[in-house]
Amino acid sequence: MKIRGDGRSQWNNQWGFIVAAVGSAIGLGNIWRFSYMAYENGGGAFLIPYLVALFTAGLPLLLLEFVIGHERVGSAPLAYAKIKERWEWLGWWAVTFVMFGIILYYVVVIAWCLNFFFLSFNLGWGADPNSFFFKDFLKVSGAPSEIGGIRERILLATVFIWFLNWLIVYRGVDRGIEVANKIFMPLLFLLTVVLVVWSSTLEGIGIGLKAYITPDFSKLAKPKVWIDAYSQIFYTLTLGFGIMIVYASYLPEKTNLSKSSLLIAFLNSGYSLFAGIATFSILGYMATQQGKEISEVVSQSIGLAFVAYPKALSLIPGGNIFGVIFFFCLVVAGLSSAISIIEAFVSAMIDKFDMNRTFLITVFSILGLLGSIIFTTEAGLLWLDIVDHFLTHYCLVAVGILECILVGWLFRLDSMRQYINRISSVHIGPWWNFLIKFFIPCILLVILIGNLYSELKEPYEGYTWSSLFFIGWTWIVITLIVAFILSSRPWRTNKRTGEGRSE
Repeated sequence: MKIRGDGRSQWNNQWGFIVAAVGSAIGLGNIWRFSYMAYENGGGAFLIPYLVALFTAGLPLLLLEFVIGHERVGSAPLAYAKIKERWEWLGWWAVTFVMFGIILYYVVVIAWCLNFFFLSFNLGWGADPNSFFFKDFLKVSGAPSEIGGIRERILLATVFIWFLNWLIVYRGVDRGIEVANKIFMPLLFLLTVVLVVWSSTLEGIGIGLKAYITPDFSKLAKPKVWIDAYSQIFYTLTLGFGIMIVYASYLPEKTNLSKSSLLIAFLNSGYSLFAGIATFSILGYMATQQGKEISEVVSQSIGLAFVAYPKALSLIPGGNIFGVIFFFCLVVAGLSSAISIIEAFVSAMIDKFDMNRTFLITVFSILGLLGSIIFTTEAGLLWLDIVDHFLTHYCLVAVGILECILVGWLFRLDSMRQYINRISSVHIGPWWNFLIKFFIPCILLVILIGNLYSELKEPYEGYTWSSLFFIGWTWIVITLIVAFILSSRPWRTNKRTGEGRSE
């Protein structure tokens, strides 16, 4: 493993960092969530708020997390502790609810993709993919409290995915994560090109692309469209996860941070736009073959990947091969994001407690697998829906707000900007300070208040209040408690006493 003079791991080169950061950012949601949101929120018109959100929130926050990790030289808890000692808990909260929340169900979704990869060879979902997915494959129970049995095929795939996560992260930053992403990312882009080119030959492509890019400017007057755009940018760049902070901490001292931020953000958003071509070409083909409107074949999120796509694959000549490529793309995209989550938590534990890396990775992979089991049960989809809603709509947004307050108001934000400009080719002006201190926290606060208002107005997705409380809110509280406990423990390394690179 490549080790710096201070004992910290390091990327072999900046390109290794970029592909790893892109791998973390590009996940399952880039392939199906963005396309659906664009269609729902005005088609081509959605690109306006999406690009505005990218430049006014996505890029500035991404650059903020890069400079925090690089200048303070540490994982999220260590970096925040170096800024303000009492704010160490914020870093622990970010890496804790991601490691013991988001990744637990995210790995199970990757396991679904792996199962459908094998099913694609003979279109094993049959004539009714909707019934197969919900009744046969998941066997969804009637309520979150009705746990039911474990779905064996999902559990086996989950075990395999956790093993791959363990193997990659076990090999370290340069020999594991960097090498894996240098394979995963080119492969993912190549397979996506194949999907786009193939789908462009299908009948009905014009109908699909028209639905995807035709602008409905009237929707831009709705606040929800703008909130969705900012939410999508925030989630797709994995902001608030603590990942970008730790990845930046592995960079050498002379690093072009601003150029890296631009490249990573544009690659991530560009991939979403490009993958959407394949998605809506397929939907256009379905609409043509079934004599329906495009709106009748569009399914939200999970339904798009595991119901609408399989339906289309049953109609497309050579659909089984197309399906194999598509679901393999999902597995690769999911793995590249999952390994970054594990690394963020493991790095934080090593920074503070100086524990053996291989031991930590093994223990937390086993704990992660055990935590994923609840999502492989018959109530798994319902638990996934609730946990995902609370962690992404509240925890991530809250971390983003507090991150801006910590660095923007309680630290020397100007010195951070000067540090970026000293080592970067693209210089950042005072506008960055305004966005970090005022604009971004206000936008995220609006999203947070809007989510809370909707939550109190009526229970999310019709779940009982008790289910939402005991699963959603309890999960948030437990991760907060764990974060405060970890931050209260004494440091077993001398890293906490170290200064930033600009000091």
